[in-house]
Amino acid sequence: MPRAKVYNKAKASTSAQSDPNEQIILSLVVAGGTKGCFDDDLEKQIPNLSNEQRVQIINKLITKRLIDVYNAGGRLIYKVRAEESENTPEGLKGADTEEKIVYGLIKEAGNKGIWMRDVRFESKLQPTVLNKILKALEGKKIIKAVKSVAANKKKVYMLYELEPDSSLTGGSWYSDQDFESEFVDVLNQQCYRYLLELRQKYESDPGAVKKGPLALYAMISATPLMVCKFISDLGISKVSLSEDDIQTILETLVFDGKVDREIKSGGDRLYRAVSALTGPAGLITAPCGVCPVVANCRNDPVAPVSPLTCPYITAWGSTSIIKTDVSDI
Repeated sequence: MPRAKVYNKAKASTSAQSDPNEQIILSLVVAGGTKGCFDDDLEKQIPNLSNEQRVQIINKLITKRLIDVYNAGGRLIYKVRAEESENTPEGLKGADTEEKIVYGLIKEAGNKGIWMRDVRFESKLQPTVLNKILKALEGKKIIKAVKSVAANKKKVYMLYELEPDSSLTGGSWYSDQDFESEFVDVLNQQCYRYLLELRQKYESDPGAVKKGPLALYAMISATPLMVCKFISDLGISKVSLSEDDIQTILETLVFDGKVDREIKSGGDRLYRAVSALTGPAGLITAPCGVCPVVANCRNDPVAPVSPLTCPYITAWGSTSIIKTDVSDI
């Protein structure tokens, strides 16, 4: 609130017969602006007032809703009371100072929220008082508590109408704090399928091959937006996936050695399917690591579950690790 506007409001609320000390204290608080004025500074600047007189005047100004009192590290500080705007929540109009302090801290945090510990540190409120205020604001649906995937036992607070930032919810890959590994696997497979089919389409086209390796490279490369549209058209996702979400999946394919990435001068990224010279190490691909009945496995040909009769072990053992067909590269 502008200082002049505050002072005019305060001046209009006091009559000509008001105690001059009251106007002096009010003017000193106004002069403090957003930083406010400490109680011990008032004591120094108005030495003719006793502590009892100063407290009476300050209580009168608080009752008139002209100033608010705060506790800053054990020191009392006074600030001009801000006018309630049209944007002030209905449940917060006429609320006490502590509630407005807590609301202001949570509002400043935006959709990333603020930890309760930080609210307590910034507001200087006692835990019991703060808990009561938070519950009251939650009950009025002014704020809400959100769990973070980074620390699911802790809660952050934000305004009730805000959507939590993806850093809290985990974005498209989480549902109710649980990582959707199967969903990510399906997206991984479908993104790779798109790039692989794109490569096969142009590599099998004699006209495209004749244009040269650079032109062919451009034809078999795709942007995250192109892949995102393909995934959207498939309709396999219940949530709306962004271009950044798909780029995250494509980056995992790069790390897996299935996809090559090119970063253009402007920062744009292109991806294309590649064929690895070697597959994963043999032990990594062994089916035993994901077998749901591995605990019942016995080295006995007549046992219900045995590596000697397991079809998955047989298939894994016959897989070639090093590719010998140069045409597949």
